[in-house]
Amino acid sequence: MEIKETLNRLFVELFRDINNIEERQIKTGEFSNLTLNDMHVINAIGTEKAKNMSSVAKVLSVTMGTLTIAVNGLVKKGYVERVRSEEDRRVVLVSLSAKGRKAYARHEKFHKELIDAVASRLSAEEQEILSRSLSDLHAFFLEQKN
Repeated sequence: MEIKETLNRLFVELFRDINNIEERQIKTGEFSNLTLNDMHVINAIGTEKAKNMSSVAKVLSVTMGTLTIAVNGLVKKGYVERVRSEEDRRVVLVSLSAKGRKAYARHEKFHKELIDAVASRLSAEEQEILSRSLSDLHAFFLEQKN
């Protein structure tokens, strides 16, 4: 098989496999009511100070309308808290609730375990090559995004 065909197959399969594994991991236990999309919103909000909706929408590359629908669902599920800014009442700030921070931590743990498992199969040199290659790929995707 030609290398470009192999790379294409691997990209498609890796993307699908990571999404499937991540979704399966999320759907267990106390977080079974979360979707992968919900988890991406939780991740974009993060555990630091409250963020305005437009900055979260920008991180996720979604419209404000799409984010509003997602945040409404997460507020109802108890993962996100929403307040108006004291400085400018037009600005809506979102932050994670205690339940949201717990889901965030579990998701971070999943990612750490995933990376540890991959890294353990590679030598230090292979890890460096993979890191550089993925950085280059990420830069290419960012160029395509703009």
